[in-house]
Amino acid sequence: MPTDFSEAPEFRGVVALDGPSGTGKSTVAKLLARRLRTQYLDTGAMYRAATVAVLRAGVDLEDPVAVATEVAASRIDVGTDPWRRSIQLDGRDVEREIRTAATTAAVSAVSAVQAVRTQLVAQQRLIIGRAPTVAEGRDIGSVVWPDAELKVYLTAREEVRARRRAGELGDEDLNRVIQSLRRRDDFDSSRAASPLRRPDGSTEVDTSELTIDEVVELLASLAFQAVSTADRA
Repeated sequence: MPTDFSEAPEFRGVVALDGPSGTGKSTVAKLLARRLRTQYLDTGAMYRAATVAVLRAGVDLEDPVAVATEVAASRIDVGTDPWRRSIQLDGRDVEREIRTAATTAAVSAVSAVQAVRTQLVAQQRLIIGRAPTVAEGRDIGSVVWPDAELKVYLTAREEVRARRRAGELGDEDLNRVIQSLRRRDDFDSSRAASPLRRPDGSTEVDTSELTIDEVVELLASLAFQAVSTADRA
């Protein structure tokens, strides 16, 4: 049963939530959006939908021009309701397909293409510009919306991240998951286009020893403090 946040005050601003996989980012972002009564934007789902388009077309992942051309020809629609996750590719729901192992294995290559990022970042900025938002990803505070009222970089110890990720994937081989996380981190941190990094002016939150509810309440408090400080300035 969803937690009732109907009595919570409204937050008028943008929370940029960045960080690597396994930090609880997606769950925290959705619950925080409910807590703050804002729209929720999962930018990772958009890159995954783009990856589905590329895989369906049989495009060579090492051909950035072909990858960008295929993504440009696709229509990606992401829902912003924090109570109901939704992602469509050319009018069809692809929520399950974007979570497959094949998509996960290819998404870093697709998201590293500058033309793909340029297209999706423009779309993300339009969405955020419509209303107060909690947006999650890997470059929200650094590229997509650097003027966010609150910028947070979530992190966690490697073994904690691996256990969480293994639980999501149903993979009992923890060492395999750790190696996968390391490859993804290295790729995302070293890519030329919008590399994963802690945004300037962001607050780092280590979620290793915190429950989801504790992280959400901490971030909600920081969000309201940020808006209050901005109003007084």
